[in-house]
Amino acid sequence: MPPLVSILIPCYNCELWLAEALESALAQSWKNIEVIVVDDGSTDSSLAIAKTFESHDVKVICQPNLGASAARNKALKEAKGDFIQYLDADDILAPNKIELQLGLFETIGSDYVVAGEWARFYKTPQESQFIPQPLWADMTPIDWLTCSYEGHWMMHPAAWLVSRSISEQAGPWNESLSLNDDGEYFSRVILRSKGVKFCWDARTYYRSGNSNSLSGSKSYPALKSAFLSLELETSNLLDKEDNSRIRQVCATVLQRFIYEVYPDAPDLLQKAEAKVQEFGGSNIQPLGGPVFQFLASYIGWKKAKKIQKIFYQYGYIQLRSKAKIANG
Repeated sequence: MPPLVSILIPCYNCELWLAEALESALAQSWKNIEVIVVDDGSTDSSLAIAKTFESHDVKVICQPNLGASAARNKALKEAKGDFIQYLDADDILAPNKIELQLGLFETIGSDYVVAGEWARFYKTPQESQFIPQPLWADMTPIDWLTCSYEGHWMMHPAAWLVSRSISEQAGPWNESLSLNDDGEYFSRVILRSKGVKFCWDARTYYRSGNSNSLSGSKSYPALKSAFLSLELETSNLLDKEDNSRIRQVCATVLQRFIYEVYPDAPDLLQKAEAKVQEFGGSNIQPLGGPVFQFLASYIGWKKAKKIQKIFYQYGYIQLRSKAKIANG
């Protein structure tokens, strides 16, 4: 019997994109699939749209708003598949994505995890450009994670295909996390595998610019989640291998968090700074445009960040004012 693949879709207020995501799941050339949609207390018509797809192969579950991780855990508990495919409700799978990755699994065995090509799009998938990244390669778990952390690279959830055995070893999604819950989860998945194998042409389309997305949130709870996820990721990595190289990588991850968050959330910054020192420090420099770099060279990066924040806030206020005038 061919392997069953469970496609798990958490959904919260994605009425504009859910149908397209579901259509891409049902259009897979690999036909032995089940699709499980968990509507996480949507207040728009997402649940009604999901219900129109309900069938023998599509199960729709409704729960109160508990967060994306809780929705994924609910779908995972219901899943019967030999392999797990996550798909956010605003992303899209290429028709042969799962078939290509399963073909690779046939040659390597289910003790590995398989990733695939992905690209961002804002309006239509046709605008996506699949540009190779350093993570698009076969690597050991340690090498993959260090490459990701050092270069600030990512792999979004839909790009992966994971065997049930690895999924069970990794455990459930951490429901205390919101921002970067996927980074923390897949770090555990990777560390419980023999390694990452990359499958060329197995493509997914990652929607950016969605106002409902948590990835751009700068609220304190989101920043707290981001810090906790990094604490957990670095701890898991050090549990697997603890040496000077890994400690420097962990310091770099947390130093980058400091640069991105400063001057907000001073309590989190203090904890992150303590961790950076514990790991031996990092020589990574803050990123920024020519003006920021010029200011930082004269007055230091912290003062430059404060000026940058004021400028951004002023610019945002100006844009809102102009929009109100334009709209009457």
